[in-house]
Amino acid sequence: MRIGELADKVGVSVRSLRYYEEQGLLVSTRSPSGQRHYVEADVAHVLFLQRMYAAGLSSRTILELLPCSMAPSEGNSDAAFERLVEERDRITAHIDELIGTRDSLDGLIATNRAHRATLRSSA
Repeated sequence: MRIGELADKVGVSVRSLRYYEEQGLLVSTRSPSGQRHYVEADVAHVLFLQRMYAAGLSSRTILELLPCSMAPSEGNSDAAFERLVEERDRITAHIDELIGTRDSLDGLIATNRAHRATLRSSA
């Protein structure tokens, strides 16, 4: 199938599919005129990539995890597990930082609110 057909089947843009290829996440064959061609299995593969992106993973991380999907083995599964846990821990740390930032902002809002109240009462 051609790139437009694959894009329609999986609900992504042609540009996204080209990006996946540039990143080494998706492989196509080329016709003599240079058109990309995909096989039916690429539908499931692109849907898998979409799930990985939806989980917040970067292209580089997804590329690291592909061996688990493309060549399943205990070693690949263990490596993927460890990498996914690392990503979850990284995201958790980022969430904790964001919560701290929000708490600081809440403190500034409370200070501003109190200051505004003193301005109103002195007027």
